[in-house]
Amino acid sequence: MVIVLFTFVVVLGIVLGAYFSLIVRPESFERSKLLSRLVIKSGAAVAKRVHLERPAERLSNVRAVQAMLSRATSVSGPLDRLVTQSGLKITVGTLVMSSVLAAVIGYGLVKWLTYYTYIGLAAAPLFGMVPYLVVRRARNKRLELFEEQFPESIGLIARALRAGHAFPTGLQMVADEIPAPVGAEFKLVYDRQNFGMSMSDALKGMAERVPILDARFFVTAVLTQRETGGNLSEVLDNLAYVIRERFKVKRQVRVVTAHGRITGWILAALPPALALILCFVSPEHMKTMVTDPLGIKMLVAGGTMQAIGTVIIRKLVNIRY
Repeated sequence: MVIVLFTFVVVLGIVLGAYFSLIVRPESFERSKLLSRLVIKSGAAVAKRVHLERPAERLSNVRAVQAMLSRATSVSGPLDRLVTQSGLKITVGTLVMSSVLAAVIGYGLVKWLTYYTYIGLAAAPLFGMVPYLVVRRARNKRLELFEEQFPESIGLIARALRAGHAFPTGLQMVADEIPAPVGAEFKLVYDRQNFGMSMSDALKGMAERVPILDARFFVTAVLTQRETGGNLSEVLDNLAYVIRERFKVKRQVRVVTAHGRITGWILAALPPALALILCFVSPEHMKTMVTDPLGIKMLVAGGTMQAIGTVIIRKLVNIRY
């Protein structure tokens, strides 16, 4: 047992050292080198720290990872959109390398607990999905907050139009008055059209970055009004009312399906939690389960049926509104 634990610690140290050497250190070196070029001198050499935003097209600060991800556009493209929509200040390369590191740690941990290589290999992809799920959850939270703030921003634009301001001025008012993420998205739209991009392209870009139905309604309404004319403030007021009503229906649906969702979570988490408890309470019992061929087949069959049942419950409680 001591040898196995020592081996696990050594492998974990090697993996963490490689991650620091190949990811963390090159990124910090590139940042410090860029900061040194932006030193602001006033009398004596006094450096001011400058906050730097990563370029949108930059997938990683490590050249090898950047080259690899640039070639694998079918993988890096969706991941880049996911990272952008989540609002997290990370790169696609950081997400990919974090997934690889989590998979290696999961493989070593499961193999240390079960002594079986193939079980560790089967568990590695599950651990590797953890960083992706974290980013996906951040993206869903950001879109939910955007959806909640969106009617207020549309109403602000409508009031600005009735007061005699132009539509770009209304965008600027939203960017200044509404907090992120709505304010940041409208600021990006205003800055893009202010620096020469057409208003239609800037609005379509927002609809692509924020893949919710309300944002597409807003972009379609504004572009239609710019093509055909009409009272845009009245259109935006009606749109804000419809969005608020849809949001109210969404909350009511979540209340009605709360019992089903909680039941699904409990049923999905009960078998893994029970197995983990038995590993500590009765390790000999669980050792028989993972060493006997029939026990391994039962674990595979049970895990498969558990996954299928979880998907079915999720489909039943995920009601479109």
